[in-house]
Amino acid sequence: MDVEFVRHGGIATIKLNRPDKYNALNEPMKKKLAEVFAELRLDDGVRAIILAGNGPAFCTGGDVSTMGNFSPKSLEVRLRTSHKMLLDIDAIEKPVIASVRGAVAGIGWSMAMVCDQIVASETAYFSQSFKNVGVIPDGGALYFLAQNIGVLRVKDLVLSGRRLPAQEALQLGLVTKLVPDDKLEEETLALAQELADGPTLAYGIGKKLLKQVYPSGLETFLDSEMWAQTVAVLSDDHKEGAQAFREKRKPVFKGR
Repeated sequence: MDVEFVRHGGIATIKLNRPDKYNALNEPMKKKLAEVFAELRLDDGVRAIILAGNGPAFCTGGDVSTMGNFSPKSLEVRLRTSHKMLLDIDAIEKPVIASVRGAVAGIGWSMAMVCDQIVASETAYFSQSFKNVGVIPDGGALYFLAQNIGVLRVKDLVLSGRRLPAQEALQLGLVTKLVPDDKLEEETLALAQELADGPTLAYGIGKKLLKQVYPSGLETFLDSEMWAQTVAVLSDDHKEGAQAFREKRKPVFKGR
């Protein structure tokens, strides 16, 4: 299965299980993740959740096999599937911890940021590399990043598309805790157990209140993002970016 789900007492662990593809998300995986998180929201026996990935990477983003071949309708379906997954994670009133190593890119990074805490291995690096294929960051990335580090730093990450090492991510406040790679599972489980033993009702109330801090909520932002990404994906620049990606060459963008 591309998504694994196990329970240990009050802790549920969900793992992306496509290690040969560095856990790149395909559509069935997004639907399964949305389904699992929707179920866990109503499961009183689960008091904390871990989201992780098997293999050397947490998630390199979305599956690029169909990149460059979208119609307006197929793109809408793809984006709505991604958004439902993120909103179902966001709706959980229990603590959710992202446990990440290796590549955390594209929507993979958004999945980590929608969680409540991020425990990162020293091997982790983060990337908003959408510009390489002529599109905008999606999966709520701009929403999450701007809340955490401010617009100026977000522009640096988006315009450069550079890799952000785990240590710098910690300094910027984008990672909760940095641990040695061989201690990632142990440290994440210990944190999850600590949270599961805590006042989870109060945690849930606090999470709800935090959503009131920003006048435009995640769902509203994602609706705007859908319009913006549609314009970008149907552009000539994205077609060139997708072709260049397949041909392993530098794209020649023309701004249209």
